[in-house]
Amino acid sequence: MKKLLLSIAIAAFGLLALPGFAQTSAAPAAMPAGSNDALYKSFGEKPGLAKLVEDFHARLLADPRTGPHFKPVNAQNIKEQLTDQFCKVTGGPCVYKGADMKSAHSNLDITKSDFNALVEVLQASMDAQGVGFGAQRQLLARLAPMHRDVITVK
Repeated sequence: MKKLLLSIAIAAFGLLALPGFAQTSAAPAAMPAGSNDALYKSFGEKPGLAKLVEDFHARLLADPRTGPHFKPVNAQNIKEQLTDQFCKVTGGPCVYKGADMKSAHSNLDITKSDFNALVEVLQASMDAQGVGFGAQRQLLARLAPMHRDVITVK
């Protein structure tokens, strides 16, 4: 089951990929029609998402595959942007003010391997924070439309 989640994440994830994300501009994809804030609540609302992002960011920096991409980036800004994106995508009341994924990542030479590493780190963070499999799957599915704009090296 864990491999299934990883496959879904790798095929779908895209929201968070690398540091160009800290720019400003358009918002990420909206939550699917008919959704409510149940997923947002399952992540512990904004405080729970902020805690997840804190753990995620620390793991990104510590991982030799992702650390070099995140060390030169304004850590506080990236954490705020990630928290707001997660909040919005899970159905919370936050407003994401960061760049759209295509323009944010266009000059970063992000490979599928970079992308996969980031997804693995996010899964480890969600596991460490006790996020259930269903909530993990739902979040990754909501992030799915953005993956095409993040991987820039085919």
